[in-house]
Amino acid sequence: MKENENKTQIFIVLLVASIIGSLIHTSLTVALPSIMRDFQVSAATGQWLTSAYSLVVAIMVPATAYLIHRFPLKRLFLSSMLIFTAGLLIDGFSGSFPVLLFGRMLQAIGNGIILSLTQVVILTIFPIEKRGSMMGLYGLATAAAPILSPTVAGIIIDSLGWNSIFLGCALFSILDIFFAVKVLKNVLQTEKQRFDSLSMVLCSVGFSALLLGLGNLGIKTFFSFHVFVPLVIGTLSLVLFVKRQLRQEEPFLNLRIFSNNEFRSAVIIAMVMYVIMMAGTTLIPIYIQTLRGFSATVSGLVTMPGSLILAVINPFAGRIYDRFGIQKLVVCGSGILLLSSVSISFLRVDTSLIYISLMYILRLIAIGLLMMPITTWGLSTIKTNSIAHGTALITSLRTIAGSIGSAVFVSIMIVASQHFTGESSVLRDIHGMNIAFMILSILALVEFILSIGLTMKKKHKSDPQSIQG
Repeated sequence: MKENENKTQIFIVLLVASIIGSLIHTSLTVALPSIMRDFQVSAATGQWLTSAYSLVVAIMVPATAYLIHRFPLKRLFLSSMLIFTAGLLIDGFSGSFPVLLFGRMLQAIGNGIILSLTQVVILTIFPIEKRGSMMGLYGLATAAAPILSPTVAGIIIDSLGWNSIFLGCALFSILDIFFAVKVLKNVLQTEKQRFDSLSMVLCSVGFSALLLGLGNLGIKTFFSFHVFVPLVIGTLSLVLFVKRQLRQEEPFLNLRIFSNNEFRSAVIIAMVMYVIMMAGTTLIPIYIQTLRGFSATVSGLVTMPGSLILAVINPFAGRIYDRFGIQKLVVCGSGILLLSSVSISFLRVDTSLIYISLMYILRLIAIGLLMMPITTWGLSTIKTNSIAHGTALITSLRTIAGSIGSAVFVSIMIVASQHFTGESSVLRDIHGMNIAFMILSILALVEFILSIGLTMKKKHKSDPQSIQG
């Protein structure tokens, strides 16, 4: 009984930290147009607050596989939360865009570790028959937190300014740190390992250069110094990183688990889903606030119903996965994601906000059916001693895919609007927005086809009913 109580306390501490990370992420999408206006930066520059954040998270997640094995849970968690809170406080008092971006990167360092740490702990301390439900509960909480945050954040931004969002999250982070000091236990095994600094550098340079090159596509030509050179450097760095991991007996990140077909499928589906999700999450508030001129409060009200539905869907998706496996969920979720992407590709200057809200609901229903079940399924196909590496891979790759998606599709919107011959700047920008969503629809179709291919395979050994049998 006492052991179960301790597991619950550990789960709550990690869950609260994840919720705060989810809150600040959701709130920033609503705050972004206000930040762009206050600092007088373009959409191509402003989107770095989300894409650079995701980039740093993606870079930190692979390092987490080492950190989890090397340092006790309590010390690692507290260090991560202190860094995360420091970033929140810096942004709360920032007066310039570079300082704001620096604070976001500190938040990403802390949250990148917490993301993987939470999932590893859940998948380690709970038995396999409860993993789907616990991950569903984790998804419920992290999705329920942002239900009201877009609306509340919009009201706070309109009345107190966007800085107060960061200060409010910092207060909750400090309270969680005090709670963690009292209840957190070291439930994960540790061992001395050598930190592969060269692999970390190659990984960091590779992801950073790729994102920099792709993010500059909206303002520079492909063969320019600002685009082509970073893409070449990023590609070469990642090739060297992969070769180094495959040669080492104890790699920085165990890429050999990609030989598992089911895990590889889960990673690919998660990456495509994150591109679609993050690009849409960035573009929709820009359309509502910047192109249509509505307030941050209105933007939050439009997205709030979708967040509510996502919170409801998450635990049910976990239970369906525990009972029936992944196939029905992934096909249904991908089909809904395709429908919502196509339906929002024909925006006009007078498109009803109710219609946009309904399409946003469809998008988040799809995300709820896909996100946690795909992650749980993929990680359940690998050995227990590889879960930390598996979590690092799937979290890192889907996060970097999302950050690239945000950068690329903002660039697509900008380029498409520049080539439109309409007289009105608003019409040009809306045309660019529609082109971006049309290409997102093509990606959603790819996701749907991949999902059908997954269901055509024989029953997976990792499906819950197979495990119980």
